[in-house]
Amino acid sequence: MRFHYTFQKVVDLKGNEKTQAEWMLSSALGELQAQEKSLDELIDQRNSLMSSLQSAAQQKTPMAKLREMQDYMDYLDKCIARKLSDISRAHIEVQSKQDNLSTKVLDEKVWLKAKDKAQTAFLQNMSLREQNELDEMATVRFAMKSL
Repeated sequence: MRFHYTFQKVVDLKGNEKTQAEWMLSSALGELQAQEKSLDELIDQRNSLMSSLQSAAQQKTPMAKLREMQDYMDYLDKCIARKLSDISRAHIEVQSKQDNLSTKVLDEKVWLKAKDKAQTAFLQNMSLREQNELDEMATVRFAMKSL
């Protein structure tokens, strides 16, 4: 006789939910990294433009060109501010996914522990049955010898 856990489908479901939560966290982390990379690129563009603007200001660059560069600098500043906001939201999303994963891991552990307890009880019961059968066989043998 082998062990069959009545709630095995629940255990499997909890494992699947945990796996899904891991994937969702992974996806949220990927989005956060993409946003951070995008921010780094915007900052690099801004720094490069700042250097160009400073050198253009020292040379005899037409005012219209300097104004155009300054407008683009303002645009990059707005993009950076939006990106910082996106990164903040991505951090919140990652935290949410981490919390969800923690809940799913805990849930799965509870069900696995219940399964382990049921299996331990089953094995103890089987061992007790075997021992009783062996005792009964020994008793029958002893009774047969005394006849």
